Amino acid sequence: MNGTLVAEAGDVHWLRSDVALAAAARRQAGQLARSVRLSEERVARVELCVTEMATNLLKHADDGSLALRVVRTGDHVAVECLSLDNGPGIDDVAGALRDGTSAAGSLGIGMGAIGRLADDHGIHSLRGRGTVVYARFWADRQAPEPVRVATGGLTRPISGEQVCGDTWSVRTVSGPGGDALLLLMCDGLGHGPLAARVADRARGAFRASRQVSPAAVLEDVHRGVRDTRGAAVAIALVDHADQRVHLSGVGNITALVQAGENRNTLLSMPGIVGMQMPRPRTFDAAFPPGAALVMHSDGLSDRWRPGDFPGLFDQDPSLVAAQLLNQAAVRRDDAGIVVAVHRRP
Repeated sequence: MNGTLVAEAGDVHWLRSDVALAAAARRQAGQLARSVRLSEERVARVELCVTEMATNLLKHADDGSLALRVVRTGDHVAVECLSLDNGPGIDDVAGALRDGTSAAGSLGIGMGAIGRLADDHGIHSLRGRGTVVYARFWADRQAPEPVRVATGGLTRPISGEQVCGDTWSVRTVSGPGGDALLLLMCDGLGHGPLAARVADRARGAFRASRQVSPAAVLEDVHRGVRDTRGAAVAIALVDHADQRVHLSGVGNITALVQAGENRNTLLSMPGIVGMQMPRPRTFDAAFPPGAALVMHSDGLSDRWRPGDFPGLFDQDPSLVAAQLLNQAAVRRDDAGIVVAVHRRP
């Protein structure tokens, strides 16, 4: 492989909001925390955090869910806890983060505690639409150093399935102007284990490719999934040196660069990777500091606009991915999204 694996999709444990949510979340979060060898004191902090999240959802949200997972960034590993709800939102986020603050119809109790318990945390709320909260607990508190372009993603299986046919991955490469990032977004055709098998094969071919250009990497992925049902795939190269994104895609993958009030869509070609793939074409767009690259499957509607999410793209990429999935996901399908945010100096 050319470069180093940065991050990629893993198992996400989705828990819907119901009367048993707190107990189920504590049990699952505790298992994940012990799997990455957090101390028992740290395990207790993770369990308390998800209990607060679950309590908030049950008391104040119209509907929602928790997403619990292990995330890896380079050599660093953490337990990540995400709370997603569909409203009513928080009028005063700063006030909600103060201990002892709560109001009917808004989150409040436990928000300050979540911030104290976690190594990293964040919140984004849209009035009347919904709130996403994330908390991260790094093994041995060894958080990675900040990077120029931060990445994150999230997947969710179609209702009734345990595995998701969408996947994503990010790795470094040595580009013409120095270090760069390659991103994969893949939607295996169909649902369930067979679609997940295609996605796993695509991710493996992406990791193994020694190519740098998105079109050449896409060709490698095409060969890697040739004897499967096929997939929609997009490969993006984020070049630090020239501050541009270059993308080659085939199938129904949405890719766009958001910079300020501008949204620049990068096209994918019709076809099926692994079966009927046309000759790849590459499209590009400027990627200045403060910009965000978003790639997602057709499990999310492509009708959303960056202006509908004030303040979101200044947040951690995992939170960005979670809020976009929370607001734009098509409930009847697998959903997958990967985000790269070019941090301002």
